[in-house]
Amino acid sequence: MAKAVRMADIAQRLGISTVSVSKGLAGKEGVSAEMRAKILAVAEEMGYQPPARAHTQPGGESIGILVADRFFNENAFYSNLYRAVLKCAAEQDISVLMEIVLPQAEKSCNMPSFLVNRKVDGLIFMGEISRRYLATAVQTGVPFMLLDFYDDAIAADCVLSDNTSGSYMMTEHLISTGRRNIGFVGSVLSTSSIMDRYLGYVKALLRAGLPIRDDWRLEDRDDRGLFIPFTLPHEMPEAFVCNCDEVAYNLVETLKRNGYRVPQDVAVTGYDDYRYSTICSPQLTSYRVDLDGMAKTVVAQLRRKMAHKPAVAPTVIVPGGFVRREST
Repeated sequence: MAKAVRMADIAQRLGISTVSVSKGLAGKEGVSAEMRAKILAVAEEMGYQPPARAHTQPGGESIGILVADRFFNENAFYSNLYRAVLKCAAEQDISVLMEIVLPQAEKSCNMPSFLVNRKVDGLIFMGEISRRYLATAVQTGVPFMLLDFYDDAIAADCVLSDNTSGSYMMTEHLISTGRRNIGFVGSVLSTSSIMDRYLGYVKALLRAGLPIRDDWRLEDRDDRGLFIPFTLPHEMPEAFVCNCDEVAYNLVETLKRNGYRVPQDVAVTGYDDYRYSTICSPQLTSYRVDLDGMAKTVVAQLRRKMAHKPAVAPTVIVPGGFVRREST
């Protein structure tokens, strides 16, 4: 049996991108009339057959999930968020394909085969991904949602944890325990979630009239999104608000190695309430993210868009809950 012709084969013949081939075959903007004619001619010559895409009844759809390798590799939060989406989709007879986007593929904007060959009805981008990669992927015209992040430069529907309010709640809790000098751990320019959690921390301190010091904001990752060792300030605060549980766990271990007691000398809070919050010693006070709620919301929103209906709201914020443990 002859091997099926792919869009990538047509792209290679013409020396153009698979995205251009996809747009040319679909008659979308972004490809000139002359190039579209060439694409159609080569597709006919090579015997290209478009994948069957008809779904006339609810259920039976397919969703693709794209997540950057730096967020999925050994990250308990995103693996559990993926499982929550998978469970929700399975209950509605929706199949799920996931692609972990490796650094080189993200940099060169290489699209997964399930998107190039139109094997999915909708897309979920889970966690931050480069703006160029995101913009390239959405040019295919497949309905999509952003899960656990947003991009100010790209108009997109998204489902988020209540980042600002959650971090505000954690900071306010520390203030209520009598702490007045409070730091923040997180590279605020790395992701929209960390930025919003930092803003919640700042809001709580401003309302309480407490100091916000640059030397009490600790960087936790490099420009590739990989965790880096902490540099503790010369003058230590009484507490730290951390952008996630894994970072809080690492901070607690660093503090203990440097002779500090938690929470007697320095209190620490996390965010997410997953895995690291309970394996940490002492266990972490954290903000519990409603993973099931986020999963159900993003699948419902995406199904509406797949059915050519508008999303219920451009941005849906799913609230979580405060969990106090021994670290504060």
